[in-house]
Order: sequence, then C-alpha cells, then structure tokens
Amino acid sequence: MLNIGGLTRCTTIDYPGELAAVIFCQGCPWRCGYCHNTHLMPQQSGTPIKWEEVIGFLESRRGLLDAVVFSGGEPTMQAGLHGAMLAVKKLGFKIGLHTAGVYPEVLEQSLPLAEWVGMDLKAPFEEYERITGIPGGEEAARKSAELVRRSGVPHQFRTTLDPYLQQNGRIEAMQQMVAAWGEELVLHRMSPMPVDIDRELPGEEECRANGIVERT
Repeated sequence: MLNIGGLTRCTTIDYPGELAAVIFCQGCPWRCGYCHNTHLMPQQSGTPIKWEEVIGFLESRRGLLDAVVFSGGEPTMQAGLHGAMLAVKKLGFKIGLHTAGVYPEVLEQSLPLAEWVGMDLKAPFEEYERITGIPGGEEAARKSAELVRRSGVPHQFRTTLDPYLQQNGRIEAMQQMVAAWGEELVLHRMSPMPVDIDRELPGEEECRANGIVERT
C-alpha cells in the first residue's frame, strides 16, 4: 500500500499532546539542502518495511498509542496514502500528517482523514526553487497552505532554520506572513546528521511507562 522507509514506534514530539507512532513514507521530489532524512528522498528504499508489519505493530498497540503520523519523505507523493490513512483510522488511532505541500490535490483528499497537520514552509514563497532545487514549488506550497488554513483541521506551520533563511530578513518575512494568517511560525533547528528513524524520541520513558516500547 505504501513504500515505507522507517517506523518510529513511540514519540511525544511529532503530534502535539499525543503519544504517537510515525510512519516514514519513502520518496520526496524536492532536494532541500538541509534535509536530515536524505535517505528518504529516493522512491525506493534499500531496506523497505512491509505495510503488513506496520499494521501488525499498530494492532498490538491499540489502546496504548493515541495517534499515528504519516511523515516522510513526502507522504502525498504516494498514491496509497488515502487508503493507508483510512486503514489506520479504522484501528482507532488519530491521524497526523507531515507535509511540505508538494501535491495539493492529494493533500486536499487527505485532509478530511487527518486530526492534525504539520506543514513545512521551506522559504518565502518566491524563493522556493532556491531551497528545494526544483521549479514549481512556490505554486504548490501556496495552494497547500491555503488548503490547510481553510480545512478546519488543527495544524502548525513550521520551518527549519537553514542559514540561508537567516539572512536578509527571510525568516522574519515568513513569520510576518504566517502572523498575517493569524498563526505563529514554529522554528526548528537544523539537525547536524541524519536522524535514526527507527528510534524512540524524547519522551521514551513515558512510552515505556505506558507499555508501548520495551526497555532494551
């Protein structure tokens, strides 16, 4: 159903206020220089995780985890996203979605299934190609941000503090843009190295206390 490049079994930071698992969808068409999950850019993973394994894990965590987040890579790149979200929702989990808004048509179809969305803003819209390395990102991101804002789904706009964005007032311009929407831009520090996506994140003691992960 999905090309899956990684699975985080428990985290307290990827879905605000909820204990969540994170499914890392394989593949992203953009080539952001600061990306800390570059191994998720190709459409195929050298060590893919089977969908059946993910569903089996989630079934064993019903009543323990609150939510499942579809992250990436870029989840909306995959044709099976809607079906996968629906399957997880039927297990009783809240659905979170991380996206850069690359494919607004797919995002529009997915929003009704999501309880929370984190949308990554890469740059001031007019400078998207400079960050993503791909033309056409500005229009997609604008449309996706509008879809998220008007969806009624709780959400968060955030950006990574790339050094380029910290020059010539770019971050400030992005903050002013989001403030004009009546919202706040959440800032994330750059990761100095690739993130281990088969990991427990901060809050792992809480996850263990709830029986979600075992102590090793």
